[in-house]
Amino acid sequence: MIVGMLFSFTLRLIVILAACLCVCPSSVLAQNLQASPAAYFAIQVIDEDTGRGVPLVELRTVNDILFVTDSQGMIAFHEPGLMDREVFFSVFSHGYTTPKDGFGIRGVRLTPKVGGSATVKIKRTNIAQRLYRVTGQGIYRDSVLLGKPVPLKEPVINGGVLGQDSIFTVKYAGKLYWFWGDTNRASYPLGNFSMSGATSELPGKGPGGGLDPDKGVDLKYFVDDKGFSRGMAPLPRPGPVWLDAFMVLPDTAGREGMLAHYSRMESLEKRVEHGLMLFNDKTQTFEHVATYGPDVTLHPHGAATPVEVEGVKYFYFAYPYPLIRVKAEWGAIHDLKQYEAFTCLPAEAIYAPYRPQVERDGEGKVVWAWKKNTDYMDEARQRKLIAAGVLKEEEAWINLRDADSKKPVTAHASSLAWNAYRKKYIMIFSQINGTSFLGETWYSEADGAHGPWRWAKKIVSHEKYTFYNPRHHAFFDADGGRTIYFEATYTDQFSGASAKTPRYDYNQIMYKLDLGDERMKLAE
Repeated sequence: MIVGMLFSFTLRLIVILAACLCVCPSSVLAQNLQASPAAYFAIQVIDEDTGRGVPLVELRTVNDILFVTDSQGMIAFHEPGLMDREVFFSVFSHGYTTPKDGFGIRGVRLTPKVGGSATVKIKRTNIAQRLYRVTGQGIYRDSVLLGKPVPLKEPVINGGVLGQDSIFTVKYAGKLYWFWGDTNRASYPLGNFSMSGATSELPGKGPGGGLDPDKGVDLKYFVDDKGFSRGMAPLPRPGPVWLDAFMVLPDTAGREGMLAHYSRMESLEKRVEHGLMLFNDKTQTFEHVATYGPDVTLHPHGAATPVEVEGVKYFYFAYPYPLIRVKAEWGAIHDLKQYEAFTCLPAEAIYAPYRPQVERDGEGKVVWAWKKNTDYMDEARQRKLIAAGVLKEEEAWINLRDADSKKPVTAHASSLAWNAYRKKYIMIFSQINGTSFLGETWYSEADGAHGPWRWAKKIVSHEKYTFYNPRHHAFFDADGGRTIYFEATYTDQFSGASAKTPRYDYNQIMYKLDLGDERMKLAE
């Protein structure tokens, strides 16, 4: 009888526990099941100049156990067998360094103890300062495990997002709208391939205002019925859909509208359809407006920037150089004949490598000007004109060079904005074939939005890791424009990296740049 009573009691206990597991929120279970903060050894890696925690710092043990700091520079360490004994950690971080020992090894010796802590200082070699990761899972993972306060409402996962590609951000309807390309989910290797979106409040807008960009961005994702970041640009045809050139302006009725260029892709290299889409405020999705022909070359593309020239408002499209524009008028944007290219080709000419030509005036000078119905000019085409002998090196409009070494710099993708502090147009761009294929980020400036861009300064560098499609968030500019914020996609793609960085790979990382830094002087 006693055995039977014990069995019955045990059975009822199991049922009760099972029921609790079914109804208890996952967040409550996580809190109950995770180790106490006192169970960890807290390691924080800080910038020795600012004292701020540094994200994306790799600490690796002698037996290759890898730990990566979260967005506050924290690591929650508890490794059985390595507690209460001296442990050597090699230290590595893109754009930061630590001193070498006598054997040329960079690292630190720590003695991890439960409930203890240690601080590791590293020296920043990048001019720009890394602040935090914007997207993905575990942004403040270690800080949460350690019981540290964090700035985000959703510090460990938001919108079910594990990774997101290429950011665009615009002010619309009193908020900031954020849009990304392909997005990874936890439940399957294939995720969302028709753009993702979120909103955030503008910084400091009353009690409910957004975070100071120094601290982070609280994103509110558009999600599906399963809580995963949903598609923002659905099309009834197969293939990933990418949006770019987001333009906010009054429509024909004077109401604020948002347009974007779309590309439907068969692969990374092959586009099978492109055109224009309009944001529907009711469905909070983009809807098809127009399809462009395959031969159309002047159209919205890349990063769209509002620019006023002699009282006329335009959108300049930078990819990488802002050499295509259209008037910032609803009708003009929809009329492909209204687009202009800044080019040296004769008016209404089509670029033909087998018949290279440039326009010259009566004195033989090259006519670089805005021209309608005329093919665009980029760096590759310009080089071919020079090689063909119809354009001289000194006549080139695109001639960007490193302000320090004076060597040529080839731009990939960029972001354009007027800067009040420098009193110039500034461009943040990634470089092709730098120290790594797409891992370097540069700064340049010019008197006009279209250039000429002559000198550039490297502000971020990565060792065999990609950091592409940078976006300068001019709406975050602080200190009269002296402090600017930009982010880009951190990914192993195209980099030749031997391994992916856990949690950080294929996500957005925010940086801050002080334009008053003495290292930001460009060549005269």
